[in-house]
Amino acid sequence: MYKEYKISCVIPCYNEEEGIKETLRIMPSYIDEVIVVDNNSIDRTDEIAKEMGAKVMFEKKKGYGISCKRGFLKAEGEIIVVLDGDGTYPRSEIAKLVDFMLENALDFISGCRFPLKNRKSMCRRNIIGNEILTFFFCFLYRYKIKDSQSGMWVFKKSLLSKLRLLSNGMPFSEEIKIEALKKGKFGECHIGYYERTGKTKLYPFKDGIKNLVFLFTKKFIGG
Repeated sequence: MYKEYKISCVIPCYNEEEGIKETLRIMPSYIDEVIVVDNNSIDRTDEIAKEMGAKVMFEKKKGYGISCKRGFLKAEGEIIVVLDGDGTYPRSEIAKLVDFMLENALDFISGCRFPLKNRKSMCRRNIIGNEILTFFFCFLYRYKIKDSQSGMWVFKKSLLSKLRLLSNGMPFSEEIKIEALKKGKFGECHIGYYERTGKTKLYPFKDGIKNLVFLFTKKFIGG
């Protein structure tokens, strides 16, 4: 527990046998449960996660969003942490995000990667893609967010019942932020970001277009 709160960490994974080992190796001791959602991997992601003490759930339907939601259903903690299983997000800074959330009476904290502490942790193409998506996020939803695509969040589990989460794919990351700022008390806190371990699963142009289209669809059709 951390400050009398039970903490659950949900990690959606697809073929992250290299990254998940690094991610779980330095997981803070105050995390009460780690839930790895194996999204139909064909490598040893599930075996390694189990060997390192994580609870493993399987989700056959492909998608980042559906994997996150699957993990939320299993999470028992009053506070949920979400991060990727590729070693890019700072597990050591979970306490900082929880503190920031509690001290400011917030419901949802998104870890902001920018400005990058390590310039080599993200290629220029991805930086530009993030800037474009974040610009449209701010424009459409009238909120000055700095990192709309961050995959590390800390939030109160009680907030979930208020959110209308429709995406099962990559746009889920921006959707949960949209819902949280509309229906809860939302904030950002700067975090570190590291070079990934293992091969990337991101298709920058394809996924970027999907995320951009989703921002408009959510705003004008599905909001």
